[in-house]
Amino acid sequence: MNSSFQAGLRFDWRYTVPARATVPQLYHDTSFCHDMPDVLATGYLVGMMELACLNGMRDYLDWPREQSLGTMVNFQHLAPTPPGMALHIQVEVLEVDGRRVRFQVDAWDALEKVCTGTHERHVIDAARFNDRLAQKIARAAT
Repeated sequence: MNSSFQAGLRFDWRYTVPARATVPQLYHDTSFCHDMPDVLATGYLVGMMELACLNGMRDYLDWPREQSLGTMVNFQHLAPTPPGMALHIQVEVLEVDGRRVRFQVDAWDALEKVCTGTHERHVIDAARFNDRLAQKIARAAT
């Protein structure tokens, strides 16, 4: 990770909510979700908050050799967002401690704030991580 990646850095990311991100669509294989409101699912929103952090830090990594994985999320989903509406996600790096990075993340749709919270990611060596994963898959298969 580049030494200029430090607390205080800020990133913005915009993402338009696709229809597949709504509760009935995302959980299409769960019958009781078919009757749920056609709004952005919290599970998908969490992913967008994570991706906003990853997108912001990519320029500071030796990508794709260095990558990062989410290890903690603490978000409040404050308001519904329909498909087709854009999210504006703002990220601030709160702390960089070795390979661990903590972020403040906030999101708005066109009308209101829809999410706020913190997120933590760890920088990984992709080859080393993939080797460990392959070993785990091999052990599970036996």
